[in-house]
Amino acid sequence: MMFNKIIDLSIPIENNLFSDPAVMLPKVSYSDHHSNVAQMTHFFPGLSKEDLPDGEAWATEHVELSTHNGTHLDAPYHYASTMDGGKDALTIDEIPLEWCFRPGVKLDFTHLEDGYVANVEDVRAELKRIDYEIRPLDIVIVQTKAGKAYGTKEYLSSGCGMGREATLYLLEKGVKVTGTDAWSWDAPFIHTAARFAKEKNPKIIWEGHKAGRERGYCHLEKLINLDVLPPHGFVISCFPVKIKGASAGWTRAVALL
Repeated sequence: MMFNKIIDLSIPIENNLFSDPAVMLPKVSYSDHHSNVAQMTHFFPGLSKEDLPDGEAWATEHVELSTHNGTHLDAPYHYASTMDGGKDALTIDEIPLEWCFRPGVKLDFTHLEDGYVANVEDVRAELKRIDYEIRPLDIVIVQTKAGKAYGTKEYLSSGCGMGREATLYLLEKGVKVTGTDAWSWDAPFIHTAARFAKEKNPKIIWEGHKAGRERGYCHLEKLINLDVLPPHGFVISCFPVKIKGASAGWTRAVALL
């Protein structure tokens, strides 16, 4: 299989960016070549700074992260303790690798308003527009308005979400991995909270995620560069970092054309 172009679909992990709610933001501490001299000489008794080329040791970083920071793959265990109607939900280290390197298809939902919950008819209409029929194990990614808002204060409230029925529609066709450029597969919490305050219906909360209780699946969150992808004709690679028993794993997701 030959590819002519690789498109990076992953956001960088960095400080002081509106990528997550304040209580979940990543923290990266940097130690440069000079500040690490004492650390290096500790491993080699008798070594001095003057012995090192330009007086430099190694550079290192210390990172404080949630498994849901950065571009990541959610495992079914994130949504609930069970999947597929009662089986133990898979954690990220148990995800079959064949799910994570598959043909991709992009649904362009940038015309849908922030907070809108996409339904089955929205999915069908978009598949008809791009003249594509979902195949088992396709990776289906959703482009929303959130992609253009990434890094700004508006990011967490931007983009549409995928509802339960729309999610199950994809899963029933054999899809095991989905994705979005928004902070969440579901509609932004601020919009759902406003609906819940009026409707008092708990079923609307995290409904796309909770579809995984019925059919186990993974999804990618916080993708970027979806605007440069064609509707289909590419492959997505999104192998997650293998963290024992975890609900998600970071991934350097890319599209191969």
